[in-house]
Amino acid sequence: MFNSEMYQLGSKRSVIRELFEFGKQISKKYGPENVFDFSIGNPSVPTPDEVKEDLIKLLTEKDPMALHGYTSAQGDPNVRKAVAYNLNQRYKTNFSEKNLYMTVGAAASLCICFRSIISKEADEIVTFAPFFTEYRVFVESNGGKLVVVPPKLPDFQIDVEKLEKYITPKTAAILINSPNNPSGVIYSEESIKSLSTLLNKKQKEYGHEIYLISDEPYREICYGDKKTPFVTKYYNNSLVCYSYSKSLSLPGERIGYVLIPSEMSQFDQMYAAICGAGRSLGYICAPTLFQFLLINNAGKTSNLEVYKENRDLLYNGLTKLGFECVYPDGAFYLFMKTKEPDAYKFCENAKKYNLLLVPADDFGCPGYVRIAYCVKGDMIKRSMESFKKLADEYK
Repeated sequence: MFNSEMYQLGSKRSVIRELFEFGKQISKKYGPENVFDFSIGNPSVPTPDEVKEDLIKLLTEKDPMALHGYTSAQGDPNVRKAVAYNLNQRYKTNFSEKNLYMTVGAAASLCICFRSIISKEADEIVTFAPFFTEYRVFVESNGGKLVVVPPKLPDFQIDVEKLEKYITPKTAAILINSPNNPSGVIYSEESIKSLSTLLNKKQKEYGHEIYLISDEPYREICYGDKKTPFVTKYYNNSLVCYSYSKSLSLPGERIGYVLIPSEMSQFDQMYAAICGAGRSLGYICAPTLFQFLLINNAGKTSNLEVYKENRDLLYNGLTKLGFECVYPDGAFYLFMKTKEPDAYKFCENAKKYNLLLVPADDFGCPGYVRIAYCVKGDMIKRSMESFKKLADEYK
């Protein structure tokens, strides 16, 4: 016998993956230069040269037994020290290796956090629309219930007044993602402060911790003078889930961490729960080679300015054609309002012009599409004729 729920997950891809696979198929028919695939968030800028050089150095000079062997379950101590040092330099914090658990990317970090705090059936994780589609899978697979707060229009910031109506004694955590996938919005410092005030109030009211889980794989991808507020500075019971997939253009290497601040109530017990959750899920000893790569490279990034150039190209081009878009201050996604209520139908129409856009219904926002602009700038320019044809269809 097999698990029917797992069968359902395995037999049907996410809408993003479906489009990605569809794009590969039609590229064979029309040629890749004639297909405008905006479906998947795969970084399009190369890994920094110094990171590649350091990787070669590790492979050629480090003891192979150490390089390819197991580390401690929670990660090599020197790696965790290096990551903590980098965070302290950037955010004026006081972390050490004891505050970090190395993981197989941000998805593993999230699942570990959910497993560590969901203690009984129907414990609730509250998040805000729009949200990354896999959150529901991660939460429910770990025994919880995902509760979605409707979006605050038009700015997509945190609506604290609306959120308060969704927090109940069953609330185990609030889950945020900033810069946000799919909207590109960065939650402001004012939003984070208001959220922290509300959570402190609710903790006292219900007599138990309500954690703030911050999913931050796009933390460094901010434009202009915008910065991502570092949540541990505002709320003690925060868990930070991070991945180097986007900042270092290493999505396939699956390396990240969970950060557990010492200021958290019952810190020792929570850190042990994180370790136990990692053990339970089999997420122990993150890839050793890429752990060691972080010792010298934890604070480096790829050339993220490329994404700003793409943002400007796409946003300016689409708004000139009459499309209504949310202005993104971070990440590499544009959230565009569809020209008809049914986003799936709109995306099917877009396929006629070889435009692959992701309907946002699964993100919790019907009537919008996500456009991933982590692509070549030339593709964005060439796609504008197809976007024009799509816009003309709705005139």
